[in-house]
Amino acid sequence: MASDYPNKPIKMVIPYTPGGSIDTVGRMVADQLQRQLGQPIVIENLPGASGVLGSLNVKKAKADGYTLLFNASSQVYMPLVVAKKTYDAEQDFTPVGQIGHVPLVVAVNNDVPAKSLSEFATLAKANPGKYTWATSGLGTTSHLSEEMINRALKLNMEIIAYKGAVPQLTDVVGGHVSAAVSPMPGVRSFVQAGRLRALAVTSKTRVANMPDVPTVAESGIPGFELLSWYGIWGPADMPAAVTNRLNAEIAKAVDTPALKAKFAELSFVPAKSNPEQFKKLIREDLSKIGQAVKEANIKID
Repeated sequence: MASDYPNKPIKMVIPYTPGGSIDTVGRMVADQLQRQLGQPIVIENLPGASGVLGSLNVKKAKADGYTLLFNASSQVYMPLVVAKKTYDAEQDFTPVGQIGHVPLVVAVNNDVPAKSLSEFATLAKANPGKYTWATSGLGTTSHLSEEMINRALKLNMEIIAYKGAVPQLTDVVGGHVSAAVSPMPGVRSFVQAGRLRALAVTSKTRVANMPDVPTVAESGIPGFELLSWYGIWGPADMPAAVTNRLNAEIAKAVDTPALKAKFAELSFVPAKSNPEQFKKLIREDLSKIGQAVKEANIKID
């Protein structure tokens, strides 16, 4: 019965390792939602195959609103870049609501002798094969950003894939990989602690939390903008009453002063959208990013 939803705990799948940007924001949102709904929201981290493992787990679940997916825009991009079909981003899920968006940060290991993205590009071109990118997963916004920067600046830097932002950034800090493009919520603490150096942000304008860090657009790639947006999905054909109830609670949650304050610290911009608006965003992004993927010939096996 949709009218008494929810009357038991809800499982929320996060398809990445604990501690990364998606996990951090997902847990904040789940914490607020469970207070509002009066039922526990149990987080289940299911990393693997660049987020596909967790997404497929939700796709196969019963469409009753008791299994949800918290993911980023990579949920939509992933099917565009994989050689074999995994899922249909539009048909196989119910878009419940967008949470907001966040810029990504181009960050390097402290031993890399570059203070800007253009200096880093010069270094990479002068030393072929020496510098590498780490990505939080293939088909993620992190991966697409690195591919696009490689292409725009004519860098032939290898991209090494990890199972989430925490192992990605840990290996950049450790010097096993030179650089990464990763969402702000996961990177910021590393930059603040002086463990990584921020070279640029992927938003159209500079971010308030890092005013001295220029945009990628200011750093040699005019017009560049790529943001990571987050949202909640359910399996396909979820009852409209359940979807609308969850959507209304999400809108209420992102508007609470407590969550707004936490989001501000992470440069996370909350967004409100009804299920139809969220569906429209997904459709538009599929078209826009699909075009970029095609032009850059990004394909993964």
